[in-house]
Amino acid sequence: MAFTNSHRPAPVVAPAGTPACQQRAFAEGGHQLEKLEFALAVAMTRGDAQKVQHLRDQIAALGGNREEPGT
Repeated sequence: MAFTNSHRPAPVVAPAGTPACQQRAFAEGGHQLEKLEFALAVAMTRGDAQKVQHLRDQIAALGGNREEPGT
């Protein structure tokens, strides 16, 4: 019986026919989005409205988060 590693993130899978360079860019963009969202949460906790708006603008420029929260 094989054990699953539920703590390991699922691999990023791009649509079929997507060139490898676009797949890497997609994965890197997702990582950048995660970093920005974390920074946004920190800025919101600290009450830094100017930083919050700047981070929201950056997130929107990346295409926003297309996932449901907690997924």
